[in-house]
Amino acid sequence: MYKLVVVGGKSRGQEFVLKNGENTLGRDSSCDIQFAIEGVSKKHLNITVTNDVVYLQDMESANGTFLNGKIIKRVTIKSGDKIGLPNAILQLVYVQEKKIIIKKKVASQREREESLDDLMSGGQAPESLVGKIFWLFKYKFMPALHGINQEYEWRILLAIFTAAFALITISLTIFPVLQDSKEVLVTEIANRGAHYAEEIGRMNALALEQKNLERIDTTFLDSEEGVVSYELFDLEGRIVRPISRLNEYTNDPFSVQTREWFTANKNSKIKKQLLENSQIGIGKIILAYNTRTGNPEPVGIIAIRFAPRTLAIEATKSSKLYFESLITSLLVAILFFGVVYYLTLKPIEEIRYQIEEALRGKRRSVESKLLFEELNPVRNAINTGLQRLRELQKDESETDPNDIESDDAYVTTLTEFMLGAQGPVIVLNSSKNLMKLNTQAEDICGIRLSMAEGMNILDITKERGFAATLIELCDNSANNSGTSQHGQYELQGKQYGIFVTSLIGKDGFAKSFYITFVLDT
Repeated sequence: MYKLVVVGGKSRGQEFVLKNGENTLGRDSSCDIQFAIEGVSKKHLNITVTNDVVYLQDMESANGTFLNGKIIKRVTIKSGDKIGLPNAILQLVYVQEKKIIIKKKVASQREREESLDDLMSGGQAPESLVGKIFWLFKYKFMPALHGINQEYEWRILLAIFTAAFALITISLTIFPVLQDSKEVLVTEIANRGAHYAEEIGRMNALALEQKNLERIDTTFLDSEEGVVSYELFDLEGRIVRPISRLNEYTNDPFSVQTREWFTANKNSKIKKQLLENSQIGIGKIILAYNTRTGNPEPVGIIAIRFAPRTLAIEATKSSKLYFESLITSLLVAILFFGVVYYLTLKPIEEIRYQIEEALRGKRRSVESKLLFEELNPVRNAINTGLQRLRELQKDESETDPNDIESDDAYVTTLTEFMLGAQGPVIVLNSSKNLMKLNTQAEDICGIRLSMAEGMNILDITKERGFAATLIELCDNSANNSGTSQHGQYELQGKQYGIFVTSLIGKDGFAKSFYITFVLDT
């Protein structure tokens, strides 16, 4: 049995089993192998499998078909041959069929699929209470957030949750303190109002005993700080003081509520209430000594509206304290976001760079010095895939993976080419470290060979966009059998065309990159 394995390009790792007879490959859905990659024609090529012989035929594709680096029309191919398409490299692999092994692999695959379903859904909930709580959080609550993550980037969600955490924490910790402070202030003012009511009773003891409310003197309240208004009225609601409203019936909302409250509760406790405009209402019943019964009895009600300056100052201080705490918490949250984001991002970037090195033959496995236990299964899966890819690519003509070919000879060759160049030229090795560049390249790139030789292109360029452009062109050339890649970038205020060509070694990996610059006119 033959199959095609994608060993280069964005679809690296995909496999397509070839049937006996004709197998058409292209972007069209009618093809036996639908390969929806940019640059591939609707019907690009045809592979015919007959017994032990395999024929490859280009179907007049727009960009052509390459076999082991050479363009072809129709040719016989064998296991291990590499077929070059736009943005992809496929390798023909012969697989020895063993029915017993295949049955076991199918069963194992089903088990893995079932295990994957269990893994994603959480399977059965644990029996322990703590385990069940964690299970519900991870598999019932978190999927809702994962759904949001499908719409918004992870870093945006992290920023939102961090800011929300800071806001909620400040609100839950500062608000109770501010509320307690306000309660203390209101209590002090209530005590003050009670003192005024007692003072009225003391100053007007005789008038109260005779229930002669008209003789009561409350003029001292007119000069008390913070007293906005007051009403002294009898149990029927008829106003006694201030004198300007004598014999009127009260219609002030707080006074009416105070009278109803005392009528319903039949006690002499203080009524305190926060009112509009940062005012505080204090109500207390006025008691008089009854000579017949020998007991005090209610004869009137005092309702005072306070707007103490201390309350306004306290409100201003509270608002200021809250906003200061909120700003401080948000600044800390920003720092926390940066630490968590880049602490998480570093291992992922490290894995990506190491995968690129492994695919170019620079390392055999993905490893890390950073402790991130949750990424260990990912690294293990990647290492398994890399090992499988090496086994598929390996044949008798290939070198041992432990014996990686050196870049030196290829770098030397491109350096010799650079000596005769008329324009700016840069030579990089397979790790994209700067090896050579001429004077013209130094001038337009702002790089000095004496200071940057042997350093990675990412570390020596001031403009990250320029470095990213060079790396992308180098990767595209390496993944397309060394063919030249073209891009553009503005340097020193002028637009330049950038051309990158790579030299491919005997082990199939790019060993050096030749970069030239042409001024666009």
